[in-house]
Amino acid sequence: MRLLHRKSDPDRLLDTVGDSLGALSGAVNRNKLLKAGLIAGGVAVLTAGSAAISSIRRRMEGNDS
Repeated sequence: MRLLHRKSDPDRLLDTVGDSLGALSGAVNRNKLLKAGLIAGGVAVLTAGSAAISSIRRRMEGNDS
């Protein structure tokens, strides 16, 4: 028999963020937070990838001249 049910760190973080945002903007559930996080992460990855490709191209152009 388990007396205490402990949440993992990501679960606690999502609950805390959800509670904070929920108080500000009405009812925000965990799925919406997860989707928003995935979208924000995807945008960040695409931006970083684009910057890396641009950097590589500039280096290659600099070596050709």
